[in-house]
Amino acid sequence: MQNKGFPTDWLYQLKQKSNIVSVIERYVRLEKKGRKYWGCCPFHSEKTPSFSVSEDEGLFYCFGCKESGDVISFVMKYESCDFYEAVKILAKNAGMQVPEFSGEKEVIEQKKNKERLIKLLDIARLHYQQNLLLPQAKPAQEYIKMRQFNRKTLEDFKLGYSLNFKEIIDYLKSQGFSLQEMKQAGIVQEKNGYFYDVFAGRLMFPIFNSFGECVGFSARVLGQADFAKYINTAETLLFKKGRVVYGIDLVKKLKQQGKLDKIIIVEGQIDVIAMHKAGFNNTVACMGTALTKENAHELKKLSNNVVLMFDGDTAGQKATYRSIDILREEGFSVKVALMPEKLDPDEILKAQGSQKISEIVGQALDPMDYLIESELKKYNLSNPRDKSEFIKQILLQISKIDSFSEEDIYLGKLRSLTNVPIDILRRDLEKEKIGQQAAVYQKEKDRQEVLTSRENGNIKAVKFILASLMHGKEYVDKKIDYLLLLPKQSEIVELSQKQIPLSSYYDYFDVDNNPLVKDCINYDFTFYENNGQKYFEECVWLIASQILQAKQTVLTSQFKSCSDLVQRQAIMKELSQVTNNLRTKNLEEFYVK
Repeated sequence: MQNKGFPTDWLYQLKQKSNIVSVIERYVRLEKKGRKYWGCCPFHSEKTPSFSVSEDEGLFYCFGCKESGDVISFVMKYESCDFYEAVKILAKNAGMQVPEFSGEKEVIEQKKNKERLIKLLDIARLHYQQNLLLPQAKPAQEYIKMRQFNRKTLEDFKLGYSLNFKEIIDYLKSQGFSLQEMKQAGIVQEKNGYFYDVFAGRLMFPIFNSFGECVGFSARVLGQADFAKYINTAETLLFKKGRVVYGIDLVKKLKQQGKLDKIIIVEGQIDVIAMHKAGFNNTVACMGTALTKENAHELKKLSNNVVLMFDGDTAGQKATYRSIDILREEGFSVKVALMPEKLDPDEILKAQGSQKISEIVGQALDPMDYLIESELKKYNLSNPRDKSEFIKQILLQISKIDSFSEEDIYLGKLRSLTNVPIDILRRDLEKEKIGQQAAVYQKEKDRQEVLTSRENGNIKAVKFILASLMHGKEYVDKKIDYLLLLPKQSEIVELSQKQIPLSSYYDYFDVDNNPLVKDCINYDFTFYENNGQKYFEECVWLIASQILQAKQTVLTSQFKSCSDLVQRQAIMKELSQVTNNLRTKNLEEFYVK
């Protein structure tokens, strides 16, 4: 069992005060049906609710993606935080004081290190901000003036300036931080024994997570240079480029104020700042052009509605295509803003003002309309080869639509553009779908074969016995000593005998990384409603008979190799008893003594 770092009785009290339905309803709309609450799963895309919450058991389970857990693990998954952070969030909401963390040494050290790095980055961020007011920061001040950033912008985004290669190092040393800690935080690097600020002479853009913690920086060079215009913090314990969304802390505040209806995604920090300055406070950017699934998961917590507003160049178009696929897979309602070629939001705002941006956002296209518009620019439809390739590309995109009516609309548009009969287009579309389905089927078939080979009868029996014990089923035979029957699962058996709530198993085990415990907690007994007792007895005998057969084999071997007559008689007597027990299905050997 795992040491979660907090007393189990305190965790039980925390869960009692953190009603799982009330907590999840802050994030997901739930409706009560029978004894459970149902809603659309926040962890995968779905239109028909398959996400269930049991107030009695203190658990959630999605019948679609199979995500499950207690109230603590829900907060961990939804807020993308660790166990300790989730406990702190719940304890704060419940008005409970968090006891001293006493987890495994490695976990404690990592937690302390993480807290230390967050403190270091916050102190560095504040110092960079103060540097911006110094006379030495004139290059940054001139750049800010040129960009027309006002005081509110500087305060909201907490911009700063790195003076040189050594200044921040000396300052952080004076605050009690070591060079190694600065390196771990991604602020300094080492070359030939020399430590230096990697952001020297750059305008600093602090990067915050959704909790408002500074986890890293993006920094812009000022003036002409032969090296990269922007650099980001290297991958660290806190900074994962594929997870970070610039401006998410401000958009989260907007949601908390009830003022968020959609999120606008642009390409870079400057565009985010310019959009916020113009009143579009629902704007964010990913670190680099590429939007990742992790970015999508973060955004999904705030809104299902997204407008993509990438630059109107080739790179922006490619990023839009990739982002559409990811966002649609995650269940977003996506619109795509048609940007003037070679212009970004900041340039449009300067030249034409916020009214133009409002028009562009208001006229944003559905993904398919955008994709058709974009593909039309690539092909000459009077050329048969180009027309064929154009049709192929559009059919590929139509095949991703899960609405027959919408599919029909775009097949009609494709027919109008190409003059190819609708029945031929439908046939080609079906071929495309069949090809995709075959690939998915083969992948799923391979996965199922692996699972089937692992899920032999013995494992199924063990799982049913343990699940029945954990769920407190009435047909469980109280005469059996299940520690004798299942010695390898003694920890689970012992806990089940204490009759703890199902949600409490999460306090003793790392359930997400323990498939046996997870499957037993979420066990579906529906199939065994009418024959649960009979199947339980069969499972018990299956395991017991294997133990008896193993014992029979050992005794037979001992009998053959033993030369002492008295010992041979004793072995034969025991062997006869085991053989008789197997023949008559006698379980007395496994009874509680």
